[in-house]
Amino acid sequence: MFRRTLLAAALLPVLSPVLPRPALAQAVGNRAAVLGRIEAYLNSLTTMRARFLQISANGAAAQGTAMIWRPGRMRFEYDPPEPLLMVASDGQFLHYDKELRQPSIVPVSSTPLGFLLRPQIRFSGDLEVTRLEQVGGLIQVGMRRKDAPNEGNLVLVFADDPMELRQWVVTDAQGHQTRVTLTEIQTGMRFDRAIFTFNDPRFFEEQVR
Repeated sequence: MFRRTLLAAALLPVLSPVLPRPALAQAVGNRAAVLGRIEAYLNSLTTMRARFLQISANGAAAQGTAMIWRPGRMRFEYDPPEPLLMVASDGQFLHYDKELRQPSIVPVSSTPLGFLLRPQIRFSGDLEVTRLEQVGGLIQVGMRRKDAPNEGNLVLVFADDPMELRQWVVTDAQGHQTRVTLTEIQTGMRFDRAIFTFNDPRFFEEQVR
């Protein structure tokens, strides 16, 4: 059941507030400047490794290691006993159940986290910013696709000073929310390209050993 929840959250386009909305939450005054800072930070990000804690809509939790190699690549390795692997590469997003040895692939562009893997990140064009707020030293920005507003939204949460991605929340069209919180964040490392190359048949051979 948890694997089905994770798959739905990862593969469906995307909201619900990530942070509580207390009286001290403030709308950002200079929206353009703040969005510009976030864009600059994300576009300067090449590689990131972090531990993640994922909470699904039914309260189930899983942990693992996330690896991002911009543009275009992402890998989520879930800690045992969860036999789940998710990898984005070459415009495709793979969900792989290592226990059942069953892969499912969809276009990266159809997934909410595809936004983070774009060569150039801009809060414009096909995206609409639905909320920009500051609270407790954090900035949260909510967005959705203009051509599919009923599909839901993606919320990204950043530390303000220094700027750092700390969390995202995906809510699907049915209102099911999945929250991912990042810790032990490292940037600027080198990755082996092979861990993202699931179009190579040998990739699956490595996963089932």
